[in-house]
Amino acid sequence: MKKLLLIVLLSLLYFNYLLSQEEQSSTNKGTISGSVISKTTQQPLQSITVRVLNTNFGAFTDSKGKFQINNIPNGTYSVQFTGIGFEKYVQTDVMVNSAMPRKLEIQLVDKVIELQGAEVRASYFIKNAETVTSTQSLSYEDIRRSPGAQEDVIRATALLPGVAVTSAGRNDLIVRGGAPFENLFVVDNIEIPNINHFGSQGATGGPLSIINIDFVRDVSFSSGGFGSKYGNKVSSLTNIQLRNGNEDMFGGKVNLSATGFGLGLEGPVGNSGSFLFSARRSYLDLIFKAAGFSFIPEYWDFQTKIHYDINSNNSLSFLGIGALNTVSLNNETLDDRYGNSRVQVPNQNQYFSGFTWQTLFKDGFGRFTLGRTFTTFNTSQKDSNLVEIFKNLSDEGETSLKTDFEFKINTEMDIMLGNQIKYASKLTYDINIPGYIRTDNNGIPQELKVDTSFTSLKNSSYLSLTTAIGNHKVTLGGRLDYYDMTEPKFYFSPRLSVIYQLNDVSAITFSAGRYYQAPSFIWLVGGSTEPMKAIQADQLVMGYDHTPMEDLKVQLEVYYKWYSNYPGRVWRPQAVLAPAGFDDINNDIPYGLEPLSMTAKGYSRGAELFIQKKLSDIPLYGLLSITYSDTKFTSLDGIERVGTYDSRFIFNLSLGYKFNYDWEVATKFRASTGLPTTPYLTNGKLDYSKYNEGERLPFFHALDLRVDKKWNFSKMALTTYIDIQNIYGRKNVSQIRWNPRLNAPEYGASLGILPSIGINLEF
Repeated sequence: MKKLLLIVLLSLLYFNYLLSQEEQSSTNKGTISGSVISKTTQQPLQSITVRVLNTNFGAFTDSKGKFQINNIPNGTYSVQFTGIGFEKYVQTDVMVNSAMPRKLEIQLVDKVIELQGAEVRASYFIKNAETVTSTQSLSYEDIRRSPGAQEDVIRATALLPGVAVTSAGRNDLIVRGGAPFENLFVVDNIEIPNINHFGSQGATGGPLSIINIDFVRDVSFSSGGFGSKYGNKVSSLTNIQLRNGNEDMFGGKVNLSATGFGLGLEGPVGNSGSFLFSARRSYLDLIFKAAGFSFIPEYWDFQTKIHYDINSNNSLSFLGIGALNTVSLNNETLDDRYGNSRVQVPNQNQYFSGFTWQTLFKDGFGRFTLGRTFTTFNTSQKDSNLVEIFKNLSDEGETSLKTDFEFKINTEMDIMLGNQIKYASKLTYDINIPGYIRTDNNGIPQELKVDTSFTSLKNSSYLSLTTAIGNHKVTLGGRLDYYDMTEPKFYFSPRLSVIYQLNDVSAITFSAGRYYQAPSFIWLVGGSTEPMKAIQADQLVMGYDHTPMEDLKVQLEVYYKWYSNYPGRVWRPQAVLAPAGFDDINNDIPYGLEPLSMTAKGYSRGAELFIQKKLSDIPLYGLLSITYSDTKFTSLDGIERVGTYDSRFIFNLSLGYKFNYDWEVATKFRASTGLPTTPYLTNGKLDYSKYNEGERLPFFHALDLRVDKKWNFSKMALTTYIDIQNIYGRKNVSQIRWNPRLNAPEYGASLGILPSIGINLEF
């Protein structure tokens, strides 16, 4: 591994020398263009002052809210946006080169609360029109350069407060003690069940996101307290906004990353539109074959977005993202067959797509999204004699129509309302689990054979009102959900959030709300005899926000989350359902395919500190998050136990320094208390009489390092990087599993140091 690292470093240095000779004759100027709209009404904003800080460059937006600034020397800039009646905002990390114009899509927030005598300061942090707590935002650059994140939008959010460290090779989000199935993902107004390659069925995690970060404009992550517009999940909301393509010229990007390579293209469509397109393929199969591994994954993904302005008040966009995921096995030797017998083979194809029409009114807008999500699962596992012991052939498809309206009633009051209907027209399951794996609480085999199909209907309506009362900003909302697979079928969720502005740099925040989540579709075919209920979580969050400098934010929060109607396992009455990424069916019953009773309860409580520094005149950026939490559940036996995802202490520190346009270095340190485990019996089965009472996994810690180098040429720009994960080679333990050969438990540890390189050529 040390030799490989040395070769990579020497190659990059030589590459740097060759390219520096070419770079000297390149064109060193570029363009910043874009649009500015109101976040509340989506109306274009005219006469907004756009200023490139620390330069003489600037512009004003025209009647369409558009601007363009030419002949800017290559570099990294902060761009300030100022307008009467709006919060002053600074967009950092604006990279200018001579390839494509750097396009910005800015949404300014109305200035609702004004303190007399307060200094007018710019905000480097994206604000939400609707008041929420526990919400952080990440830009494209925050995600791209995050060490160890592998340019994965989901892995990048794992540094935020309240998010626990996931298993090696996976990006499951464990948010405030909640299971991976409790997280909501929204991409351009389309709710996505799982946005990962080889995603876990019935949950939301996987090895790697299918979202190409080159499409991403920004990401908003809420670990609790989100408003009534969103629901059907009880822990977190990840809202991903994709950018539009360049309307002025054709261009693209060739990418070679830690996991694959791809091509992206963008350009104009007619006189008022744009497109984005990318295709990527992993090269993991090539590496795994060369290394002699017996388990060989391969994936493709394809993404396109088309946006077109029909006229000044109406626009239409189309989004389509799909992935092909296959695994091949090498079973030549006995050891190969033994290794493969301990792993499920998750062949999987998926897509999500949608049309969004947005129309502007005088003081607001309407948005209508017709979406479709579909995944076909072909999962199996064979024993060492190549005899199939588990089969799961499933299709899960859902069509949705989402309608949203937002109005500005007056200068101090906004209203949001909408409805979403989802119809699952294609739910088919062909599943076979042998009885010796699926045993009841008396150890009696309970074979499961399912060959069925059905449909499902969900509907949700919401209303939210935001108003300013003195120094207070209050948001009051409610949500009504209908699930045809539960009993009862209707669920009402009140939501309240308040911000009290102490002064121009400090505020106290508070939110309270109820959240419901429908059972995952696959739980419905597990043999439950009791009617299903929606999971319920009541949340209280109180926080203190302080911005001592324009580019520095400090946030302290305490929270309490009460669970009820949680799925308890009838045959494992000590446990609640907490599936993640199953890799061996011999360890436990997968996917919730067992009788469940929605009568368990629990709680999660904790405190979080978050500090974020944005890139500014001081070329240092980073974030610090510290979380202390306590999670416990009471299942069907009535005894309270520690939760499966109870990670008491989480520490994340990420720091970066930008020396100049050419060079940048960043590092990330993570540490976390190990998760609880359940010990094994001598026959290799888990001892549920001691559920989560075994030894905790060892304390987790790892240090990542990333170095970026940029070159600029005539009409092209090149970014290269070296990313070293777990730089001091600690083999962190992510699980304890049973070894049939040794007839004893064994630690499942990470590989140690993992270097990778990346190349991005923009043209």
